[in-house]
Amino acid sequence: MTALLRYQADLLLRSQRWLPPVILYAAFLGIGVRGGEPVLNSLGYAAAALLPVTAWLVRICVTGEPPAARACVAAVRGPVRAHLACLLTALLAAVLLGMSATVVVTLISAPVSDGHRVHVPLLRAAAAGLPAALVCALLGAAVGALANRPVLRSTGRAVPATLLGALLAVVLTGSPAQAAVSGLVTGSQTGRAAVPLLPLAAAALLTAAAFAAASWLTARRSP
Repeated sequence: MTALLRYQADLLLRSQRWLPPVILYAAFLGIGVRGGEPVLNSLGYAAAALLPVTAWLVRICVTGEPPAARACVAAVRGPVRAHLACLLTALLAAVLLGMSATVVVTLISAPVSDGHRVHVPLLRAAAAGLPAALVCALLGAAVGALANRPVLRSTGRAVPATLLGALLAVVLTGSPAQAAVSGLVTGSQTGRAAVPLLPLAAAALLTAAAFAAASWLTARRSP
């Protein structure tokens, strides 16, 4: 898998198709996060914005490889491992992006609750914000895996499904992403930053299932 991950990462970097989602994410943060604002609210916004960006990165990775090259890689390494490498590459890129955003947002935000009533230690805030970002990255990767090739091959279906899935994953009650982001928003009101361990575990299970299903389906469909 190491060689496949390097190959997919090289494809992603060389294509420069990662620039639009990263620029969009930076724009989201530039608009929604301001220096001196309560740290937990800002971390919640940064985490929520990461979910659709991750789904976009997944689409880039699973559709960016030329069909002939995809067929060669699948023949050598197997279609399941080849597709899984695409998904993992997008997820790892999103995790790096989310970790960087969490550090930046934590440093520029104020270590206080809403109304500046309660002090919120920055390390504690980061310890809550980083798992929330991971939850959103995982759910975004799951949405991307189920809304693109090989599940949905048509662009006319895949793009709307990706957008709708990302939206529902953020706002739907019971979603791990919604729970993690809501925990940060609620924590900003009380001054207590809860670490979203349960949403993180649920997101990891859902993403593993989505990756397994998409990879299994890849082995049963032609490239």
